[in-house]
Amino acid sequence: MIEVEVKAKIRSFDEMRKMLDEINAIKVKTEHQEDRYFNSPVRDFAQTDEALRIRETKSDDKHNLFITYKGPKIDAKSKTREEVEMEIEDADKASKIFENLGFKEVRTVVKDREYYQYENYEISLDNVHGLEPYMEIEISLEDNSDYSKAQESIFELFEKLGITDGFERTSYLELLEELDNWISITWKIIKKFIKQKYITYYIKFKLKKFKNIKFKNIKFNILKKHKTN
Repeated sequence: MIEVEVKAKIRSFDEMRKMLDEINAIKVKTEHQEDRYFNSPVRDFAQTDEALRIRETKSDDKHNLFITYKGPKIDAKSKTREEVEMEIEDADKASKIFENLGFKEVRTVVKDREYYQYENYEISLDNVHGLEPYMEIEISLEDNSDYSKAQESIFELFEKLGITDGFERTSYLELLEELDNWISITWKIIKKFIKQKYITYYIKFKLKKFKNIKFKNIKFNILKKHKTN
């Protein structure tokens, strides 16, 4: 199956819900999703643009589990890619199988997703924990299908909903990893700046403090401290 998907950042969920209501999109369900992502022992999925995850979904009284493989994106405009998915019964057992085969769990992405149906489009409002609001529009096609027209129609639907920029090809996993990396680098810079500022103020304070003290008093205090130690 080919998943033709386009994602964009939105200003607010309430604003987009009103827009979806205006075009008569039908709300299907709300799901809580937890995606456990794994990396391969033989190639780095971050480099090959692949993904392997175990998804747990909860919606009202329903609880489902899936294994999903996503291939590399096949164009430069959207997130269009091959997707293979199957339902499973036990997430922990599946995770144990992956780990025994050398796969490493790298991160869990948590989100609350609202699904809408409009014609043959699946629209989702994604509240990803740790990120800003996003919306995805998707059409599923059979393998080897021409996806170009479907892709164009998705961008047209975005425009109909008032979105002409903010499109994002990076996955939620990658966005969270980038955010963590940015926070880590920024915090290191801040700590270095604070340390340098502290040292500067400390030296200035000491110089000001000792400015009017005679050298013999400083010498006496140093000798006294030396004897005490």
